[in-house]
Amino acid sequence: MNATRRTTLAGIAALAVAPFGAHATPETMRAAIAAVASGRPMREGKVTLDIQPLVDNGNTVPMRVEIDSRMEGADRVRAIHVFNERNPQPHVLSVAFGPQAGRASLSTRIKLGDTQKVVAVAEMEDGTLWTAGVDVIVTIAACIEGIE
Repeated sequence: MNATRRTTLAGIAALAVAPFGAHATPETMRAAIAAVASGRPMREGKVTLDIQPLVDNGNTVPMRVEIDSRMEGADRVRAIHVFNERNPQPHVLSVAFGPQAGRASLSTRIKLGDTQKVVAVAEMEDGTLWTAGVDVIVTIAACIEGIE
């Protein structure tokens, strides 16, 4: 719980000092992922990030994340974290899974402000981290401020 609380507090602090209209960058996305990882290495695999590589409209982009897990013992998924590199905030969402969860998957829609990379990270019960990323081309961007 402390890592989740620290991550949340760090995100709130970043919001408080971020300039209005600031956007995430590849560097801020890597920093947000590093805050969740807390020095733990990440491995490719187990995570399936299903998001179209070419979307017409960034205002509502369907996304599905599934983790290859038996959901028991050390193989249980604690949380799924999603990040992006060009929206106003690099940490899109975190979803925690309790011990009663039968499978680790989530489906949602996100906004994408521009062409960018989207990354999903699965945090397992044994502390290991698994990841997958998709480069998404957006033809009509969302999250744009100041358009009349």
